[in-house]
Amino acid sequence: MIDKTIFREAMSHVGSAVSIITTDGKAGRAGMTVSAVCSVTDSPPTLLVCINRSSRSHDIFLRNGVLCVNILNATHQELSGLFASKADQETRFLQAAWHRRITGAPALEDAIVSFDCRIESITDIGTHSVIFGAIQDVEIRHGSPALVYFRRGYHSLGTL
Repeated sequence: MIDKTIFREAMSHVGSAVSIITTDGKAGRAGMTVSAVCSVTDSPPTLLVCINRSSRSHDIFLRNGVLCVNILNATHQELSGLFASKADQETRFLQAAWHRRITGAPALEDAIVSFDCRIESITDIGTHSVIFGAIQDVEIRHGSPALVYFRRGYHSLGTL
């Protein structure tokens, strides 16, 4: 078996878009920064998100049954850090403008893309839950470079 330190080092060489996932509902409002988001299929439109089960927000997402994947633009580095920190949820959400989508999950006003999803299924593997989201609505905003995470640092991809 491969040592987890070697695996983490290897994965740091795989660039990925930075996202803030959000939810709201009976269990409350929550959001967190993730880089493990992937398209699954376009028939029906589905994506997956991986969340560490030890995260304070994990159970809130599952109980609400909805989430919005907000793909960050290059100006969101500080916001990404805040949503990855131990700051309380209220403080996190006060730092940006949000609006609700069809599911009730908060969408970031100036995200590059917001995927509004209902949670279809969940598979637990190791330390994480793999959440499959059926996309209910998409909001696309053109013109901003993307925020990507590569080799343990933030980078901008694309131009205006």
